[in-house]
Amino acid sequence: MNVIVKNPTATVDAKTVRDWLADGKEIAFFDVREEGEFGWGHPLLAANLPYSRLELDIERFVPHKNTRTVLIGADNNLPAIAAARLTALGYSNLHIVAGGIEAWKTAGLKLFEGVYVPSKAFAEVVEHAYHTPPIEAEDLKKLIDEKADFVVLDSRTEEEFARFHVPGAISVPGAELVHRVADLVPSPDKLVVVSCAGRTRGIMGAQSLINAGIPNKVRVLKGGTQGWRLAKLDVETGERFSTSPTDAGRKTAKGWADALAAQHGVGRIAHDELAKWRKDAARTTYVIDVRTKGEYAKGHLAGATHVPGAQLLQATDTFIPVHRARVVLVDDDGVRATVTAHWLKQLGWDVHVLDKALDGQKIVSGEDETRKIWQPDVQEIAPKEARAWLGDKGRLISVTSSDAYRKERPSGAVWSIRPRLLSAVGDLVPGARVLVIGDEEGVSALAASDLREAGFDAAIVAGGVAAWKAAGLPPDTTPSALPDAERIDFLTWNWDRHFGNAAASRAYLNWELDLPRQIEEDGTAYYKIKVPAGAAH
Repeated sequence: MNVIVKNPTATVDAKTVRDWLADGKEIAFFDVREEGEFGWGHPLLAANLPYSRLELDIERFVPHKNTRTVLIGADNNLPAIAAARLTALGYSNLHIVAGGIEAWKTAGLKLFEGVYVPSKAFAEVVEHAYHTPPIEAEDLKKLIDEKADFVVLDSRTEEEFARFHVPGAISVPGAELVHRVADLVPSPDKLVVVSCAGRTRGIMGAQSLINAGIPNKVRVLKGGTQGWRLAKLDVETGERFSTSPTDAGRKTAKGWADALAAQHGVGRIAHDELAKWRKDAARTTYVIDVRTKGEYAKGHLAGATHVPGAQLLQATDTFIPVHRARVVLVDDDGVRATVTAHWLKQLGWDVHVLDKALDGQKIVSGEDETRKIWQPDVQEIAPKEARAWLGDKGRLISVTSSDAYRKERPSGAVWSIRPRLLSAVGDLVPGARVLVIGDEEGVSALAASDLREAGFDAAIVAGGVAAWKAAGLPPDTTPSALPDAERIDFLTWNWDRHFGNAAASRAYLNWELDLPRQIEEDGTAYYKIKVPAGAAH
């Protein structure tokens, strides 16, 4: 969209930004392109904050508006627009990488494909440093056929597990592994195999168990479910979830976690110290509850955001994008927080576990109140009134994901996304009516607000796609021919690796294996790996 930038944000050259990333001071570095563009090449330490969601996420990501914040895009245009939006919200320490991604590359600086790269690369470096022991898919299949004494624990989310997993596996999302394993594996003679969909979460899960000192032999399934499928073996679907530990299991896990904290120097802080940190305007402090979604909803520390521990480790750039910020982890007994913290510390974070986190404090229930977001005030039109409001000359624009749009959409709706809205309005004259429908109100409202600024009479469908369907309005379910080139929200890079494309799986696994080399060449990662003697077994 066209935005008049009255006070252009200062540009800064790529090498200066690289120096800033290494100067030990707080910095947020955002690529404001959409994920489908970001994933084809971005600086290692740039987090993806798509312009389509900019104002919805920024205050949670960067709570202090004077934090040094750098924006990068394909060129200067979109970052300048994004900077104007952030300035309007009160952000005052903004910078744009002059020349964008091409200038970064021209300066001889490295670009990385994929998403969550800092965390995925870290897992690969962990495997190199700790020598995490693997098991091949064929060898695991032999154990299954022989009915050997072993268990497969899948460290992904329960939703991912239900879609596909190794036969017989049990879902134990990463941070829950140490927390629950004593009950799941009561015999020290049972082999424990940790799996994920590829490499990184399996490595982190297996090495977490090893670092915690469980008595069992632990192996990571090489290549996870992708390696399993490449061996021409079938996966299962459906639920097989683990449950919360018994009191005895908790006690055992607590002993392991305490030893882990001592070995890796994981610090604890008291509530009065946290209160001081929260008031410190010169330093960002993220307070994160790493328990399960259900536990968090039942009761959590006021002001703590929710990110399960394994997901936090898997996507640090998404959840804690201010580099050099403080991170305080919240848990009921400290086990999951400690396991997560000992890895975050090795990732280079200033991380602490909140002591007696939930004892005697203000506890609130329900959803994450820190995710209540700013959004513009725009007109809402009821679904059944939409056609009449648009008339013959208006346009209906869908801002759902391009994947959802391809499957079904309101009849007559064209797909677009916030950075490309003007192409969707096409030949409409200023003042024409445009109605925006989506599956997230904030995203729709931002798009409608931009359209209003561009001179159109824009509104959103009240309740979005869900309300449209509930009103009985027929969707268009014919497959859409929306070309991949327009789907800038969707990363096509090796996208079908979980859907039978063996070549994509091989390419992805080889990419993960190559990350340590790329990280060493780049030189901007903050990793501080600490391998105690006898860490692997």
